[in-house]
Amino acid sequence: MPKFMFIFHGGGRPETPEEGKKVMAAWQAWMDGIGDDLVDGGNPAGMSKTVTASGVEDNGGANPVSGYTLVNAADMDAAVKIAQSCPILEGGGGTVEVAEAMEM
Repeated sequence: MPKFMFIFHGGGRPETPEEGKKVMAAWQAWMDGIGDDLVDGGNPAGMSKTVTASGVEDNGGANPVSGYTLVNAADMDAAVKIAQSCPILEGGGGTVEVAEAMEM
């Protein structure tokens, strides 16, 4: 079965411990709903550096990554359907980029 990367952009960090618990519960429920097709629940991402042929930039890139998840899905449409219920889309201005992890 193909694997798909969910690359998260944006979203916000919880401002209080109570909000943090609520956010973590939503993410855990989403991952539990993916079931055995969850390959790697992933992690949030810290600030990145962009490495180019001309040097290194400390700007996080054009569209900074805020985290990732890796799932199995039958095809792109099935992966998109999983991504559409991701908690990052709930009011925080975050997005999910979906791409197939190509076998080599």
